[in-house]
Amino acid sequence: MSSRQPNRKRTISRILVPVVVIAALAAGGWYWLKTKDATEASTYRTVKVEKGDIRVAISATGTLSAISTVTVGSQISGQITEVLADFNDKVEKGQVIARIDPSTYQAQIEQGSAQIASAQASLAQARATLRNAELDFSRKSDLGNQRLVAQSDIDLARAALDQARAQVNATQAQIRQQTASTQTTRVNLDRTVIRSPVDGVVLLRSIEPGQTVAASMTAPELFQIAEDLAKMKIELAVDESDIGQVKNGQAVSFTADAFPDRQFRGVVDQVRLSATTTNNVVTYPVVVSVDNSDGTLLPGLTVNAEIEVSNRKGVLKVSNAAMRYKPLDSETVAVAAPGAGTGAGAGGARGGGMLEDLAQVASGMKLSTEQQAAFDAAIAAVRERQQAMRERAASAAPNSAARSGGPPAVMVVRAGSGDANLQAQMRQRMMDRFQQDFADFTALLSDEQRGQWNRALASSLGATRTTLYRLVNGKREAVPVRVGASDGTSSEVSGGLKEGDEVITGERAVK
Repeated sequence: MSSRQPNRKRTISRILVPVVVIAALAAGGWYWLKTKDATEASTYRTVKVEKGDIRVAISATGTLSAISTVTVGSQISGQITEVLADFNDKVEKGQVIARIDPSTYQAQIEQGSAQIASAQASLAQARATLRNAELDFSRKSDLGNQRLVAQSDIDLARAALDQARAQVNATQAQIRQQTASTQTTRVNLDRTVIRSPVDGVVLLRSIEPGQTVAASMTAPELFQIAEDLAKMKIELAVDESDIGQVKNGQAVSFTADAFPDRQFRGVVDQVRLSATTTNNVVTYPVVVSVDNSDGTLLPGLTVNAEIEVSNRKGVLKVSNAAMRYKPLDSETVAVAAPGAGTGAGAGGARGGGMLEDLAQVASGMKLSTEQQAAFDAAIAAVRERQQAMRERAASAAPNSAARSGGPPAVMVVRAGSGDANLQAQMRQRMMDRFQQDFADFTALLSDEQRGQWNRALASSLGATRTTLYRLVNGKREAVPVRVGASDGTSSEVSGGLKEGDEVITGERAVK
């Protein structure tokens, strides 16, 4: 019995030792794998895809002014005898606001009236002479018929008659001329009374009683009257790089240094075409209408304004740092499966590619069965051709995707990258190609549907697209997305991403 026990112990020891070693190795391997995954995951900096609002605004400065400012001048020269309106006075249309000494024009009217009276007396005399000439010519004509006077006497009588008629006409013309001259003087006399042309408020008064104004080539400025300060305007200077985003009706918020604790509102009323270049900087004037019913705002105030060009509510957004990230190593990057995380159909991430954009447009066009069949056939043909192109590219350069860190056959268009003319040419070629691919489909559309389709195609081609890198189980996964509005910190994205996804923004140095 005693010999069997040591043998049994040795047998158990020989069995337990390998089991313990294997268990230790398994535990060590498991721990190493977990540590490796954690270390690999920790080599990336990430941010989460969130849902939220994105407000895009353009900043500009400008000056407040009245909607309409009228400059009141003088059409005549003379000495100011009365000034009946002062700064900030409210005036009504037709109200007398100043007077010019009328004595010169009154004297001219009296002189003109006397000249008219003299001309009328001359006219009476000329008419008497005319009647005498008519009688003399009549008598001599009768005597001439009887051969009692010479023909020369008849001719002299006819000439005297013509002269008398001419004198009457000349005197009548003189009376009309003098009457018109006197009427001009009366008009000038009326202009010695300066009246307000509009209802408004006096902004500027540049005359004093006793001052002499001289109206020669230009009318001297006497007053400036703002027509209605309850409605005001701002003329903003918007940079040429931003002017394309400004449209009529957009909301504007602005502040003025005079009222630092208040924010005011306005609306874009007009985008003017008259560009101004200052120090090689091109700006365009944008007119903003402002409600000033409470009379707080004053003409001439400098304001700092923001034009709200976009306000997206409840959209997927991601930090702009994710847009700038590109893999540094040559590790093969997995490409997100079609529709990953969004339920899109085959052919690409929903919203990330043009075909998916066009499919969404087509779904809202109420296509007939024939039109839908033509669209499906065109989509299938385009996808088949793109798949063949990807396969050829992959076979020709199997490692190109790994070297670039991006997925094969993915076109990346980043805002501001590359030559603008080259990008425009690429978009035009793509437009021509898509129009050819969908020619059979568009031939079946109505005019309204065709217009909607062409607008959607142009919008999709003009969209900014890029590739983001999602972190899934410690591995990078390339996700093509379409980039929308950006507020400078975050950007709207649509494609194969969902809220809560971890998107890579950078890599940490491996220790």
